[in-house]
Amino acid sequence: MEKKNPIEEARRYVANAEAIIENACYDPELKIYTDGKYIKIAGNTLWNGCLVALDAVLNIRKGKGRPSIDKYKAAAGERDKKLLAAIVAGYNTMHLYMGYDGAKGKKLCDEGFEYANAIIDRCALLYPGKKCA
Repeated sequence: MEKKNPIEEARRYVANAEAIIENACYDPELKIYTDGKYIKIAGNTLWNGCLVALDAVLNIRKGKGRPSIDKYKAAAGERDKKLLAAIVAGYNTMHLYMGYDGAKGKKLCDEGFEYANAIIDRCALLYPGKKCA
């Protein structure tokens, strides 16, 4: 079985999150989504996609237990400052505001997708495997 490219796999997560958020029922008058459940699912899907890309680049899943966000930040800070900045902003938006809180604002959700793409794009530049555009 051929191993999947983690950058391509991360982009698949973003595509899945785009399909999920369509179910959140956007109200253009209020500029919000009306169903927080789908925002939570989309935010968690986005963040999980970022973790796939980050794990491929930062290689921190050694040892016992789950790596914390602090481990990701520390590893990114040593490797690439731009990646670190994207992780800090993206974690708050995708994982906390969208994933936990189910924040319904369209601008915030759009930012979550932008941060996910920024993290994955940065990881694509740093990934030692085959190049992904």
